[in-house]
Amino acid sequence: MTDALKRLSDEGVAIWLDDLSRKRITSGNLAELIDQQHVVGVTTNPSIFQKAIAEGNGYDTQISDLAARRVTVEEAIRMITTADVRDAADVLRPVFDATGNQDGRVSIEVDPRLAHNTKATVAEAKQLAWLVDRPNTLIKIPATLAGLPAITETIGRGISVNVTLIFSLERYHGVMDSYLSGLEKAKAAGLDLSKIHSVASFFVSRVDTEVDKRLEKIGGDEAKALKGKAALANARLAYQAYEEVFSSDRWAVLERAGANKQRPLWASTGVKDPAYPADLYVTGLVAPNTVNTMPEATLEAAADSEITGDTIRGTYEQARADLDALASVGVSYDDVVRVLEDEGVEKFEQAWTELLGSTKAELERLAQSSEA
Repeated sequence: MTDALKRLSDEGVAIWLDDLSRKRITSGNLAELIDQQHVVGVTTNPSIFQKAIAEGNGYDTQISDLAARRVTVEEAIRMITTADVRDAADVLRPVFDATGNQDGRVSIEVDPRLAHNTKATVAEAKQLAWLVDRPNTLIKIPATLAGLPAITETIGRGISVNVTLIFSLERYHGVMDSYLSGLEKAKAAGLDLSKIHSVASFFVSRVDTEVDKRLEKIGGDEAKALKGKAALANARLAYQAYEEVFSSDRWAVLERAGANKQRPLWASTGVKDPAYPADLYVTGLVAPNTVNTMPEATLEAAADSEITGDTIRGTYEQARADLDALASVGVSYDDVVRVLEDEGVEKFEQAWTELLGSTKAELERLAQSSEA
């Protein structure tokens, strides 16, 4: 079952699991996925934590202790989530060591309510890095306009970053520029650049969801023939941009100083349309020095895939033609990516609000139990 996943890894695609829960850690499931399914990293987000805490009773002991201390709900969430990330980082530590600190990493996101506040995002990133206190952690910062200078400042302080919620090629260029600026800042401060890592999470499936909806509304054979093409085209052109930036003279200076490339990470890789193959955003995005973070269902589908080698390089002309064809039938790329960024921040804020509510209810329930 793992032959396809091994081939994917051999092609230079790091397989990260887009999920985490305390049960995964304590049951040995995470260790099993690392051992048997070539998983070499974990990503989290507010939705994942909201789901994990809402299911089962694996958090009752910690929440009961937090309730007894009468901590705020925000502090409780940070204690709960950083505990999971810390423990997962410990499980992945051998991978971290074996891959020269590149993989074996666990991502944790800043409070999404801070997405449009640069100063608060940097402060939160520093706090999370301190709380988790593991070298194989990545702090997730959204690629909003306010997030770009926060990326530079955080990288400049030597904190490794997972830049999330990237949808547009223009914003991706801004993300890479912010990373390089951060490395230049760290270099000027005398920090060891070899210890600073970053990935840029370029979202995939949501692009097709939004574009396909618009194509369906436009109607006609020409529009319908373009369904399912936007996401792969967008991501493939992002990889082209990555190749250009990380072969530039500006990058060469930093590379000589020991810096690491900011790898493209394919996020949101679970298909939303059941008409598409479950492994569409895995087999279609194979290239060296990339990460594909998969929900477990996508991981299982990928295990049965046929991996035929690099499916990105050599496709750039067709990818550009596909995006041009979308424009010709009336789909505005700029509007699509703007809507997706706004919705992405909103969805994470909503998940955070739900997480606050459910955690508050648990704190109150367990506080009453301890007083009874």
